[in-house]
Amino acid sequence: MEELLTQQVFHGAPVDLADGFIHLSTDEQLRGTLDKHFTGQENLYLARIDLAALGSDVRWEPARGGALFPHIYGPMPLTAVIMHGHVQRREDGSVLLPDQA
Repeated sequence: MEELLTQQVFHGAPVDLADGFIHLSTDEQLRGTLDKHFTGQENLYLARIDLAALGSDVRWEPARGGALFPHIYGPMPLTAVIMHGHVQRREDGSVLLPDQA
């Protein structure tokens, strides 16, 4: 975390580095992503990203079920993060986004 804050750039999680891009989900895709890839994990964070600020580094590509997901090809400056917070869920399991908490 200290390195991230010092450099002010996110290069990706291990899965991102292996795949060559930073994986993102839309608000509508988030619950499915959390359920599929992060079940049982605690202390997770969400970040809302300003995709327009990243320009051509963002590509919308088919992934799970053929749905288009945003992927960032290149490092992501922390200035693109417009909101962040811990992952929180409602009683029905839906995700409470950082700007809804």
